[in-house]
Amino acid sequence: MSKSSCDLCVNYVYDEDDECFTCLVNLDEDEMYRFLSGRLRECPYFRMDDEYGVVRRQI
Repeated sequence: MSKSSCDLCVNYVYDEDDECFTCLVNLDEDEMYRFLSGRLRECPYFRMDDEYGVVRRQI
């Protein structure tokens, strides 16, 4: 999982209380292990952050 893919994900948001970016997805034990060990190649929860998607639906 590359850093750039997290930057573009809708689940990666800025937390004003902690003053940092965090992922909203709660990984279970197995997924967290695969993520930390580098075995997870792509995030299964990745969704492209499309700010204009709502506008396109209104047209």
